[in-house]
Amino acid sequence: MNFLEEKIQADGVIKPGNILKVDGFLNHQIDIGIMRQIADEIKQRFCGVKVDRILTIEASGIAIATLVGDLYHVPVVFAKKSVTANSTDEKYVAKAYSFTHKSENQVLVSKPYIKAGENVLIVDDFLAEGEAAHALIDIVRQAGGKVAGIAVCIEKGQQNGGKMLREEGYRLESIAIVDSMDWESQTIRFRAKN
Repeated sequence: MNFLEEKIQADGVIKPGNILKVDGFLNHQIDIGIMRQIADEIKQRFCGVKVDRILTIEASGIAIATLVGDLYHVPVVFAKKSVTANSTDEKYVAKAYSFTHKSENQVLVSKPYIKAGENVLIVDDFLAEGEAAHALIDIVRQAGGKVAGIAVCIEKGQQNGGKMLREEGYRLESIAIVDSMDWESQTIRFRAKN
């Protein structure tokens, strides 16, 4: 078991409906020590991969993306889920269904923040059905960039997102892959490493 799997086992809570609650350390209250370990692990797994920019989606992907961006010394961009009054640039727009919020969102990135030819590493906290990842991939393509890879803290392996992204040829690195969860017994089974 790796450090993140141990943390999930110790502090994660399984809720009915296939919900893994890790907001005590990952996406509400943030355990900086664990986040640093995750960022270091992502950098190690993508060793030798050229990265010009980090891209994530608001809100809970921002913390880990920022730490990864710091390690690479590159800018971090997050796709917004709504237009604000001070956002006047032209935008790349994609649609993503949120498994957590049970709603479809338009995600937007101002055009000046991703440039043609850039190698973009997509970073997020969770991967379920792959909707957010596909929206970010779409934005990178619209910008004329290249997806350098996709890094995820926790992948829900019992859902199709990871399988689909790998079959599409993307390099996907998930620090912890949950293969099954049972809320009644509060047990989690992680995917064995290859």
